[in-house]
Amino acid sequence: MDHPREPAPDASPLRLAEILAALSKALDLTEGQPPGHCVRCCYIGVRIGEEIGLGCAAMHDLYYTLLLKDLGCSSNAARICELYLTDDIGFKRSFKEIDDSLAKVLRFILQQTGLKAGLAERFRALVNIVRNGGEIAQELIETRCRRGAAIARKMRFGQEVAAGIRSLDEHFDGGGRPEGLVGEAIPLFSRIALLAQVADVFMRVGGIEAAAKEVKSRSGSWFDPVLVAAFERLTGDAVFAAALRQEDLSEVVLALKPARETRRVDEDYLDDIAEAFAEVIDSKSPFTSGHSERVALFTDMIAEAMGHSPAHRRRLKRAALLHDIGKLGVSNAILDKPGKLDEAEFAEIRRHPVHSQEILSTISAFAELATIGGQHHERLDGKGYPYGLKAEDIGLDIRIVTVADIFDALTADRPYRPAMPLSKALAILDQETGTAVDGACVAALRRALVKLDEERAAA
Repeated sequence: MDHPREPAPDASPLRLAEILAALSKALDLTEGQPPGHCVRCCYIGVRIGEEIGLGCAAMHDLYYTLLLKDLGCSSNAARICELYLTDDIGFKRSFKEIDDSLAKVLRFILQQTGLKAGLAERFRALVNIVRNGGEIAQELIETRCRRGAAIARKMRFGQEVAAGIRSLDEHFDGGGRPEGLVGEAIPLFSRIALLAQVADVFMRVGGIEAAAKEVKSRSGSWFDPVLVAAFERLTGDAVFAAALRQEDLSEVVLALKPARETRRVDEDYLDDIAEAFAEVIDSKSPFTSGHSERVALFTDMIAEAMGHSPAHRRRLKRAALLHDIGKLGVSNAILDKPGKLDEAEFAEIRRHPVHSQEILSTISAFAELATIGGQHHERLDGKGYPYGLKAEDIGLDIRIVTVADIFDALTADRPYRPAMPLSKALAILDQETGTAVDGACVAALRRALVKLDEERAAA
């Protein structure tokens, strides 16, 4: 019932570019960018790399730096909400559309900070930001860049890609962060990625002419003049301009030469990718730190107690690691809210499984896991979300992950309550058996916990 199929012995090799291009759309969500932002940046940046004559090895690393430039972006979301008392996703989206002139930055902060907070809270937040603005910016950017580089290394990329991600926010004149690097001391991939990012944001707002104007205005300050000149030449290329008028550049980017180079993606590598993106997901909120890994652990314990094969358990663990990838599109103002959610806020929460299913379904290696991502909040009585499915439409794999997910939610700290003891969490699952959750899965979880306790006592 709902078991992932074993891959055929002669299955086509998995394409790393296909997997990461699709997963990059989850990074777009948390940055408040339209789907395909990282993919579009990849196209712009790769064409700049070609224009300046980079070799094959450098183009390969540049390609993946561009797709994964925002790997660390979720790690500062909660802090942005805390400092600015606002929606982190909207804040990030709007901030990318201004330059770094002091007057515009201050006006932006005044307009964005504490929009839903009381006057006294808003005043205190603004005073803190004005007094400590430099330290705050350094903290936010350093957290993002350091975490992104570390996750890239976990995904088996080398120092060149990690350094390209770490230095994304450096400016050519030394006015950037986190290290204030100047000129060619900034990794080339970082210089290209920042230009591509700004170009895409302004292209979306006002077309290629607006992007060219904005890029040129920052030549020598934010951007390397050599790269600005290369971008200006490209804007006169009919093929380049036509590509950027397309709504979805995925096929174009997957046809680029670096994507066609075969890089073996075996089961172990898929596990590493899933674990790395679980870290991106769990970095979104202090209350979800380690959540995906724990859900994967409880999922595996349940599946083992129910007698599933090692291969099946491996795929279920992967599904559990990625089940909440759609939460990257939910503001921390909602995720970390200590009180009851209003209807609009809960509607945002109800959409995250849809995002999970949409992202995972586009990756051939993860497509069979997409249903779990989309349905792990369904209930046997039909009162779950987002689809309101009933028992007969909810497969066993989904039921397993649902129990693991609820159990971890109950036994972890949440904004609105402290963690529950295991006994109380199991009692709640017992109460929900037959209505929300599957009794066989709950029984398997209980057996697994008893076994774990016995093994711990015997050690």
